[in-house]
Amino acid sequence: MGFLRKLFGPSRQEVWQQLCEETGATHVEGGFWKGDKVQARVGQWVITLDTYTQTNSTGKTTSTTTYTRIRAPYVNKDGFRFTIYRQGFFSGLGKLLGMQDIEVGHAQLDEDFIIKGNDRKKLRALFGNATLRELLHMQPHVHLTVRDDEGWFSTAFPDGVDELYFQVAYIIQDVEQLKSLYELFAVTLNQLCHIGSAYEDDPEVEL
Repeated sequence: MGFLRKLFGPSRQEVWQQLCEETGATHVEGGFWKGDKVQARVGQWVITLDTYTQTNSTGKTTSTTTYTRIRAPYVNKDGFRFTIYRQGFFSGLGKLLGMQDIEVGHAQLDEDFIIKGNDRKKLRALFGNATLRELLHMQPHVHLTVRDDEGWFSTAFPDGVDELYFQVAYIIQDVEQLKSLYELFAVTLNQLCHIGSAYEDDPEVEL
């Protein structure tokens, strides 16, 4: 076991256990249909960390990808939505196809990320938070968005409830990175309240 740990690093379970010990989060055992998850409460919001695996088929080739995701339902006060992700080949292709991003007035953030949203003024106010910008820059891979629900066979949100959602296409095995992501969620949710786009009420959604 020691040799394998040195070769592959700590297991997901070990990382999650350490995360719980250092943050006070709760490890929730999964059942037949659902996997394990880690949940932490920030104010009235519950931030949930878990993983899921998706099968991709291309012709005769089949592959699987395991994603780490973090989610937090909240009461969306005004319907403001945004998406932010790092610059890359596909984001550049999106620009060529007319999918222009919005600049928020912070040079390094505008240079490093694609930022989209349905309210330019709200985007500038959201990313006016220096701590939020710092936490985004700390993440090697970022895809953070607001969406309304999780579709079939999953949670259907009540009217007025949206979900702050992050995912990357690998299992995060770095406790410090996970702690930083939890902080990113806490800061983002509080900033959404500050700019008038979220209520601090419990959305009463079970993930």
